[in-house]
Amino acid sequence: MSKSKFCGQQVFRPSVVALLIANIAPVYGVVFLGWTVFPLMLLFWLENIIIGVFNIFRLLACSPGNVRLWFAKIFLIPFFCVHYGMFTAIHGIFVIALFGHKPFKNSPLSDLNQIIHIIKSEDLIYAVLILFLSHAFSFLWNFIGQKEYAKTTPEELMTRPYGRVAILHFTIILGGFFAMAFRSATPALILLIVIKVIFDIKSHVREHFPKTPAKACT
Repeated sequence: MSKSKFCGQQVFRPSVVALLIANIAPVYGVVFLGWTVFPLMLLFWLENIIIGVFNIFRLLACSPGNVRLWFAKIFLIPFFCVHYGMFTAIHGIFVIALFGHKPFKNSPLSDLNQIIHIIKSEDLIYAVLILFLSHAFSFLWNFIGQKEYAKTTPEELMTRPYGRVAILHFTIILGGFFAMAFRSATPALILLIVIKVIFDIKSHVREHFPKTPAKACT
């Protein structure tokens, strides 16, 4: 299989198309709504929460016929909620502390009403909703529709989100500082979104289509 043929096949898979469409929202926000670094960083952080929510759904749905695993899930799911929640909260604290506007720098991330207020004030409601729908489509299409629930284990799902979150946020935060260094941050923010989309597609293909050649799109 040629490189171009492989890449074309992956890009036109329904869940990848949904991912690409969802990432139009931050481009629109930067170009037409005048988003600065903070709304973009905040949106990427909120996507990590969405990923965590759907990973809980995956934990609930995986290996439904294995009674032994249902007993394991009683302990694993609450542990994941607490551990991933703390992990994500630390990232959120960094995002707000490094890039947030003054009214938000001391906002407690444990206060859901305050988080909703920040989302509204930064015009992120529709962007968050679009990302949520994208991940919902991927969950229904790949995990349920393609019966990934029968091929994964709770142990695998427990660790899956962490690598993406850690590597992506390290890249995103460095990119955020790079964007802030320019008088006009728009080109840098667009570049940051493009890098994020490429990373998302590679991660998505690796996660959902592992039988395809790993080097085909590199």
